[in-house]
Amino acid sequence: MIVRSLSEVVGSERDVAGEGWRSRRLLLRDDGMGFSLHDTVVEAGADLEMEYRHHLEACYIVEGAAEIEDLATGQSHQLAPGAVYALNQHDRHILRVSSTLRLVCVFNPALAGTERHIAGGYEHSPTE
Repeated sequence: MIVRSLSEVVGSERDVAGEGWRSRRLLLRDDGMGFSLHDTVVEAGADLEMEYRHHLEACYIVEGAAEIEDLATGQSHQLAPGAVYALNQHDRHILRVSSTLRLVCVFNPALAGTERHIAGGYEHSPTE
């Protein structure tokens, strides 16, 4: 059984931040669950272009507001607490945050923990 609190993760190597975002990685690949689980905060005003080439991601909005745009279709959706979005086709997207967003994110396969967003909107995987 794994029992871990957010307070244990904050300030550790599992607490990863970049420009406009912070990901507290509660479960990672080495935990052996087959997925990773993250408590993520994205600051108001952030405009992040992302694409996960090696992972599928689902996000549940706990706090805040944003718009997500699917760059393949141009379709946009408003996000608010209680909404979920799932990037089930490695969808290239832009997340535009109007008020600080807090999300619970699940990645499959699990992140190792060292991944970060890089120029061009991709997430670097240790296998690249």
